[in-house]
Amino acid sequence: MWVLLRGGCPLRFLLPLRGEWMGRRGLPRSLAPGPPRRRYRKEVLPALEVSVLPVTTTEIRQYLRTRGIPFQDGHSCLRVPSPFVESSQVKDPTGATSSFSLFIDKTTGHFLCMTSLAEGSWEDFQASVEGRGDGVKEGVLLSEPSETANSEEVRRIWNRAIPLWELPDAQEAQLARVMFSITRVTDDTLKRFSVQYLRPARSLVFPWFSSQGLGLRGLKLLGAEGQGDGVHYTETTIPRLGAYHNLFGLSLISRRDVEVVLTSRELDSLALSQATGLPTLALPRGTLSLPPALLPYLEQFRRVILWLGDDLRSWEAAKLFARKLNPKRCFLVRPGDHQPCPLEALNRGLNLSRILRTALPAWHKSIVSFRQLREEVLGELSNVEQAAGIRWSRFPDLNRLLKGHRKGELTVFTGPTGSGKTTFISEYALDLCTQGVNTLWGSFEISNVRLARVMLTQFAVGRLEEQLDKYDEWADRFEDLPLYFMTFHGQQSIRSVIDTMQHAVYVYDVCHVVIDNLQFMMGHEQLPTDRIAAQDYIVGAFRKFATDNNCHVTLVIHPRKEDDDKELQTASIFGSAKASQEADNVLILQDRKLVTGPGKRYLQVSKNRFDGDVGVFPLEFNKNSLTFSTPPKSKTRLKKIKDDSGLVVKKPSSGKKGAVPQNSEACSGCDPIPCQSSSSKPTE
Repeated sequence: MWVLLRGGCPLRFLLPLRGEWMGRRGLPRSLAPGPPRRRYRKEVLPALEVSVLPVTTTEIRQYLRTRGIPFQDGHSCLRVPSPFVESSQVKDPTGATSSFSLFIDKTTGHFLCMTSLAEGSWEDFQASVEGRGDGVKEGVLLSEPSETANSEEVRRIWNRAIPLWELPDAQEAQLARVMFSITRVTDDTLKRFSVQYLRPARSLVFPWFSSQGLGLRGLKLLGAEGQGDGVHYTETTIPRLGAYHNLFGLSLISRRDVEVVLTSRELDSLALSQATGLPTLALPRGTLSLPPALLPYLEQFRRVILWLGDDLRSWEAAKLFARKLNPKRCFLVRPGDHQPCPLEALNRGLNLSRILRTALPAWHKSIVSFRQLREEVLGELSNVEQAAGIRWSRFPDLNRLLKGHRKGELTVFTGPTGSGKTTFISEYALDLCTQGVNTLWGSFEISNVRLARVMLTQFAVGRLEEQLDKYDEWADRFEDLPLYFMTFHGQQSIRSVIDTMQHAVYVYDVCHVVIDNLQFMMGHEQLPTDRIAAQDYIVGAFRKFATDNNCHVTLVIHPRKEDDDKELQTASIFGSAKASQEADNVLILQDRKLVTGPGKRYLQVSKNRFDGDVGVFPLEFNKNSLTFSTPPKSKTRLKKIKDDSGLVVKKPSSGKKGAVPQNSEACSGCDPIPCQSSSSKPTE
């Protein structure tokens, strides 16, 4: 199936808005001021599915040569003649006639014609080539839709907005400049980028124009509200980012430009353009994602500089995006005190051109010296909290032990059958997802519908069965999360799962993958017949994936069968010791089946490669909200233990006051689970 897009960027991927820059709720579901796009049946959540084996660059080149199709090798795409336009209609950057206007993504095989804006998958391209002249293309191009209320809303908001310098009240204009920190951004810069101001919403309005100058395709509204001594910014996009993508400043790019600076905010692009005169583009989702649908629009540049922010998270995003854009042409501006975000650098009077000249190449050989690493080491030492990763908001005790959720790590999670492993790990992942961690769920035990229902209940912190009138409100908010699901169910091959994970990292910039659980991938295809050897192979594959893709993998593994009165240890994980050896973190959900009431369940961190802190803390399950994060009524205290295989000391059942075993310490409010003293030996 082909789809013809008659203006603007192709609409292909569902990447919702979330995080510190919150989107407006209650907007119409189908916003289409842009061109026509593929129609998808609406689902509760976007599902990730790779129905065919992924294509490689070698296979694409071989196919083109076999079919006699000439091609040009680009940075991230291959350029071939477009079957949708005549060669006389296409111009290259020099203005000469060229027929190479169709771009094929080297990683996914997805194509885009820059002239007709037709787009489709690699299978679509093959079907067209092999069926050329047989009417394959006839009748499958979508016609341009009529104007809708959504496009009218874009035009209505744009017509109500006025230039900032035309505000009748000079004091209001000055206050707006102060709130958005653009006192040094000139009116000429705002006029060049067509930035407007919407008085009723007290928001700056950034327009999205098509690359071919076919008119207004979308808007981004940036609001500012004072909060204490600081300012809180809110973003609203029309259409929603799940339905449309564009690059702010794209209409100002000349065909002859060979260098560009990418930023994560529109205000940073204004500052850079004013201070350096270089072409600048702002990514639609900031540091969260670089949709592959936008790569063809960046193909003409020989040098790409990424200046995404002033923290470690933006630095990690820059390195991730450089891999998509081809690291050999990318340069990264390292965050630091003297290299803040572009807007702040402009306000501080720093030389932005000089900062750009210090940008580091993203590509290097396989062997590096400490000289090349010393700045990264300094960055982690000077930003200890950021280096520790994203902190959980629902599990503060987990922050005290693990310090945070970090990319590139492997976490092994286990617990007794029926203890609530899936319920806990879904809330664990949901907590991170609400903070902007792009998450991919691979649930092989339960269906995606059931898993989504559990997560939606946890998200709403209450059962929606009893308040169905609020379902749409919570579902809309839940749909905005960067959350995706594999469509696998039951036993799957490790090759298919890894291929799907690779696809998710490239297309959706996923940085956390949850696999529930490992046992469903054992004994499949040509893996060794020995189950222990098969598990070792699978664990090694996930370890390699996490390291190579700088993506955190949480792997659920069932434990060996243990007696109900015995607590699990690291050695209780099914299989050999490879799982615990390869893992950076080992979490055990302990469930004391012979105990009722508070303290029945608790989480044990038995391995922490980041800084070595291990320990336990109690969990209390709330059946109404299906959450473990509801704090107990009485206070609990966390104690750290040093032995990852030790058992938590139990309080004797004699009922006598103060009858606590030697070398143990009873925590107030947590009588059933006395915390192990850090200096005592674990009881065997």
